[in-house]
Amino acid sequence: MKVSDILRVKGNTLYTVTPDDGLAEAVQTMAEKDIGSLVVMEHGELCGLLTFREVIQTIVKNGGAVGTAQVRGAMDERPQTCSSETELDEVRRLMLDRHARYLPVMDKKMLMGVISFYDVAKAVVDSQNFENRMLKAYIRDWPGGDDGAGG
Repeated sequence: MKVSDILRVKGNTLYTVTPDDGLAEAVQTMAEKDIGSLVVMEHGELCGLLTFREVIQTIVKNGGAVGTAQVRGAMDERPQTCSSETELDEVRRLMLDRHARYLPVMDKKMLMGVISFYDVAKAVVDSQNFENRMLKAYIRDWPGGDDGAGG
C-alpha cells in the first residue's frame, strides 16, 4: 500500500497558514477544525509544519500563554515529508524514527496532502480487516468440506 492510497480515501482537504499569521489564530483554526496540524506555506511553497506539539512547547516557553507569537516562531521548519509513492511500511518507519504524527506529502515542490499517524493506523487496520474477511471466506468455501470439519 502507498501513501496515494491513503490520500485517495482521506480526500484532499488541506488547512494552511503563513509564517506571519498569529499563533493564536492558528490554534483557533486547529480547534475549530478538530485537526492536529497546519501546513505552513510561503510564496506557494511548504516552509514548515505546525502541530499541537509545537504549540504546547511555545505555550510552555511563554509561561502558559500563546501571547502575540507568530507561527514562524513555533513551527517545525524542516518537517519530515514523503511522496505519494512512498510505501506504507516506510511511512511507519519514518513516523516512528522521527516521532512524527504528521507527514506532508510532496510531489517535487507541490503539496499533495498531509497524512497522520491516525490515517496510517486506520489504513493498516482496514487492510487487515479486509484480509481477515477474505481468509474467512476462503476457509468457509474450502473444497471437500463434506466431513463437517470445515465449519
